[in-house]
This record gives sequence, structure tokens and C-alpha cells, in this order.
Amino acid sequence: MSDEYITEKVRNIIGAQTEWVESTHPVEASEVRRFHQATMDDAPRYWDEQWAATSRYQGLVAPPGFPVHAFRRAAHTPDPLDEMNKPDFDGLSRSFSGLPAVEVPLPRDLNGGYEYELYRYARVGEKVLRQARYKDIVQRDGRSGPMVFVVIEEMYVNEAGEKLLKVTNTQIMR
Repeated sequence: MSDEYITEKVRNIIGAQTEWVESTHPVEASEVRRFHQATMDDAPRYWDEQWAATSRYQGLVAPPGFPVHAFRRAAHTPDPLDEMNKPDFDGLSRSFSGLPAVEVPLPRDLNGGYEYELYRYARVGEKVLRQARYKDIVQRDGRSGPMVFVVIEEMYVNEAGEKLLKVTNTQIMR
């Protein structure tokens, strides 16, 4: 196996990380309601204020994976779909979570899966912050040819710095 796609430039971005990015607004009860309905988890900790106030959570909380979805495009920022009108747009973005682009000339991207490590639920009213980093980038040979695995680790905390969630995402280029 050769590492023809893991160039010096690619190796140099392993470990690169973003600054902390704050969600555009605090966790909102209406968003938590939609999220728990979509995941079909009807636990009272997400919707019953009276129950939640007397629970160990001391108030409404969001489902475990919610912090990932707390980050939306801020108002008055460019719509990324506007890129579709540019003649060189190929539909691929090789920049993950605001990290530097992984410049590998393989045409396909696949989602290789996610791992979630929950520290605690985000509470309604809290702001969520995220920092991403490239944990690793490796090449493997598969039946259909070379593949590059890009492992991205994202840490989510509240505004007090308390850990909420760690997500490890693997993207596969082939």
C-alpha cells in the first residue's frame, strides 16, 4: 500500500483545530420539542417543565445529540447553496466543520459514521460552543481502490466551559 494521497500538505493539517464557535442562539424549548419529536423520544425531561424542575436536571434539557444541531447559518450570512451557480462548483466541500480543506483528488465522499460521547444534556437557555480538529487522516486500500479516512473530533461545551458532547466523525474519500 502506498500513501500517495497523504502528502506533506495533508499530513500538516492533522491536529489543526478551529477556534471555539458559539451557536447563534441559546438552546430553545421549541427547538428541543421539535428535536425530541423527530427522534421519537418522549421523555418528560424534554417537554414537561414541572417534572423537569423537580428532577436531577432542574429544568428542561435537550436530547443528547442536540448540540450538533444548535449550529445554523447566522442571519444575514451567505447561503452556501448560492455556490451552485458558479461554473466550477462540483458539489463537494473538502473543508469539514470550518477546518482547512483536505486536498485529496478523490472524487467521492462517504459518511463513515459517528461516535457520540455524552457528558451531560444541554439545558434550555444555555449557549453551546464547538471546537473541531482533525484527529487523523489515513489512507487504506479497498477493493475499489485507495480510500482516505478523515477523522474529525468535535467538542461541544456550554458557555461556562462544561463539556456536553464529543462527536467523532469519519469521512471517507474514494
